[in-house]
Amino acid sequence: MDIQVWIRRVGVGAPAGKLADAEVHFGDGVLAGLKLVGFAVWARRDGTGNTVSFPARPFVVHGERRNFALLRAVHDLTAQQPLRELVLEAYEAEASAADALAAEA
Repeated sequence: MDIQVWIRRVGVGAPAGKLADAEVHFGDGVLAGLKLVGFAVWARRDGTGNTVSFPARPFVVHGERRNFALLRAVHDLTAQQPLRELVLEAYEAEASAADALAAEA
């Protein structure tokens, strides 16, 4: 399956710790021509790297705010890890390219 991750760095006004938004684009198969949006790359609070949040829809139950995950594992809870790593790799590549361009200027 041909999958590409598109990274868009966030600017001024973004929540603290949010580094980028990400989209997963599908190039072939039954999902060809579609994209899954709503991923975000965040700096870990403990400063040990970055993490990825997956698409979710907020809702309120009895005054309590909750999130409904839009992409969930069928059986194995670690099934999201390869996609999380793919998004982080794309972010690292984009950040390296942006740093190289800034160094040339």
